[in-house]
Amino acid sequence: MTAAPQDIHLTSATELARLIRRRELSPVELMEGVIDRIEERNPLVNAFVYQGFDQARERARNAERMVLNGAELGALHGVPTAMKDLYDFKPGWISTLGGVRALAGNVSDGYCVWAERMEQAGAIIVGKTNSPVLGFGGLTDNPLFGPTANPFDLSRNAGGSSGGSAAAVADGMVPFAEGTDAGGSIRTPSAWCGVYGLKPSAGRVPAVKRPNAFGATNPFTHEGVITRNVRDAAVGLGILSGVDARDPFSVGGPTDFTPDLHRDVRGWRIAFSPDFGGYPITPEVAAVVERAAARFERAGATVERVDLDLGLHHRELSELFNRIIAVQYVEATEHLKASGIDLLAEHPDDLPPALRECIVKGLRLTAPDIALDQRLRSQIYDTVQDVFHDHRLLITPTGGTTAVPNATTRGTTMGPEYINGEAVDRYRGWCLTYLINLTGHPAASIPAGLTGGGLPVGLQLIGRRHHDGDVIAASSVFEELQPWHHTYPAHPTRSPRSTAAAAAPARARPA
Repeated sequence: MTAAPQDIHLTSATELARLIRRRELSPVELMEGVIDRIEERNPLVNAFVYQGFDQARERARNAERMVLNGAELGALHGVPTAMKDLYDFKPGWISTLGGVRALAGNVSDGYCVWAERMEQAGAIIVGKTNSPVLGFGGLTDNPLFGPTANPFDLSRNAGGSSGGSAAAVADGMVPFAEGTDAGGSIRTPSAWCGVYGLKPSAGRVPAVKRPNAFGATNPFTHEGVITRNVRDAAVGLGILSGVDARDPFSVGGPTDFTPDLHRDVRGWRIAFSPDFGGYPITPEVAAVVERAAARFERAGATVERVDLDLGLHHRELSELFNRIIAVQYVEATEHLKASGIDLLAEHPDDLPPALRECIVKGLRLTAPDIALDQRLRSQIYDTVQDVFHDHRLLITPTGGTTAVPNATTRGTTMGPEYINGEAVDRYRGWCLTYLINLTGHPAASIPAGLTGGGLPVGLQLIGRRHHDGDVIAASSVFEELQPWHHTYPAHPTRSPRSTAAAAAPARARPA
């Protein structure tokens, strides 16, 4: 087997898997190149907050033995990846639930679906990536680890809540990473970091929650992938998909989405909402999205502007979402309280003020309050669903603005207070993503282009429920028309170490 080439950090996950299967790339040398890249770049980006290098090296050695012995190999055999530090678990690894200081030493004893299925496919998890406390909001910053920087501008935020994963992928530390999405947490950081983020339909990827098996429905919470290209996302979705009896809402259907990469969109009617029914959008974002939407007409689709009437102002929509997701936060904090960690009473400074307020309001919700919010949610669902009576896709901006500057004090980074002079919710008011977590439709954020200042903008592609293949097909067409791989910042890396030099691995440790 040969050593990893110099530009290995630019190579896709599926290409790495192909090279490993053909014995043209050593999983051991690949892993050393990835670890070198992380050690070199992470002090600047702060994407990784836990490094499992000992175990990753051991798994790489085993992966190489399997190749040499002619064993049956998984779809991503020997390919390094990263998982998120939130409600995402791997036995023996630290889980701080998004940088909660009281959980700095919390060790998991179980698997999340993402880690379980990716390891079954042969991927090797090298560490865990940064996220905000309990995944709250569209930014990545917390009191324990601080903010994650955006590889396109290290003074700015990577977005959230899967910001560490998006930044790690954009910066070339790993070819793909886990994202979870309860309100845009895959799509928002993907838009800000110029990567591809895919949120599947509700039920497509099992959401195994305990002790509450129904806890991933208010709003719909998803596990997905963040990649630098559409093919890797299609392969990743195939690995994650499939019925799991532990999830009462998991669905069957296709588990191979690679054929969708070769479909076209000729004759499709695509709905385009430039503001998703009334969200403020900065002029620079609007201009990039407008040009990106027009690309589909070059591919033979008809793009039609639609006016969506959601019945609520965007501030009211944000408040509605906060009330619905508050139930999840209440459940999480009550579960921790039962295990002896009372965040509200004993560690209130571990929680952002807006999250504390959200939890307190959640504790005060009455049954009529909850029922009314579900009616409003139904109204949003009907409005989105009506679009698909006549259209195959709905496209919008992923967000209303580009990446914001990071704060100098850990855990205090905020989103914009105003967009175009209009006040917005500073935690998620610029995210045109969270409504789709109320409806359960598949959605992706695709790199739409860069602003004049060189910051990425995302285009959100929303598909019909359980038609994830349409989103992948349209994404693949767009990628062919407007490739984005060349836009990633050039950060040359030093040569990978030799196998001999790697004989004494570093201790797995929190970053």
